[in-house]
Amino acid sequence: MNVNTSSRPILRVGVVDDDAHHRRVLSDYLARFGHERGLELQVSTFEDGQALLNGFRPVYDILLLDIRMKSTDGLALARAVRRTDPDVVIIFITVAQQYAINGYEVAALGYLVKPFPYASLGHELGRALEVLERRDSAGVVLKDGQGLRRVPVRDIVYLESSGHRLQVHLTDGAITLPGSLKQMEPQLAPHGFFRSNSCYIVNLRHVVAVREQDSVMSTGQVLRISRPRKKEFMRALTEHVSGTLT
Repeated sequence: MNVNTSSRPILRVGVVDDDAHHRRVLSDYLARFGHERGLELQVSTFEDGQALLNGFRPVYDILLLDIRMKSTDGLALARAVRRTDPDVVIIFITVAQQYAINGYEVAALGYLVKPFPYASLGHELGRALEVLERRDSAGVVLKDGQGLRRVPVRDIVYLESSGHRLQVHLTDGAITLPGSLKQMEPQLAPHGFFRSNSCYIVNLRHVVAVREQDSVMSTGQVLRISRPRKKEFMRALTEHVSGTLT
């Protein structure tokens, strides 16, 4: 969530729906939510997925995506978004619950079945705000060769064990420090990290796909999931997607 120090907090929301009437309804709902919560909402509406993707930049806090549109598959749209933005909160809009069943693939927070009242959208947006607030405030303290430094949880993609040292892979580089994955697990587990095998602890928010025994990270790395850990990994990923982990 972006903060405007001169006024109210700003929440940037994108709406993709090919139904003009429903876009207007959602815009009205969002305006009401912003008024009730004391938020300044900057809402951008799009009539199809390509309109969102044209020149897409990771500037949104929340995306409301219709799953079934005439020219766009909402799940495919979400996958394309995730390749650029692993953090944006995605809420699916659908005409039937079964169409959102694969939402965990793109780390969707939840879904709304049309037609839905304002209260339903308000509930999902409230959950989204909780996720955004935890995400903005969470951090871990790491000790490297230059001393202690606080690293935002959202910037850590995964940790890799290398002998008696750790490589902490960030969205914009890496940190090398002494230690082991076993030592780091208790500090990271409450923030949505999972030890996928003997070499890696991954940040579940940066998992953009799971392909058989591999997790695909937002930065492009493909990391092996050990077979004994696969079931528990998928459970943890599902919980993270549903918003019970941060």
